[in-house]
Amino acid sequence: MSTVANLLARKQALTERLESDPGPNEREEIQALLAQIETALNLLDPRDARPSDE
Repeated sequence: MSTVANLLARKQALTERLESDPGPNEREEIQALLAQIETALNLLDPRDARPSDE
């Protein structure tokens, strides 16, 4: 699995966890992890990364 695919899979899993209505502490942790993933995706070669709205 490529780096981009791995990051996108992690992003999807975290997004699904957010949809399950976690407690406030878990929500903060998930949002911090999502921010890290977004940063990583933005730093990758643009040819390898898809737009963040997909």
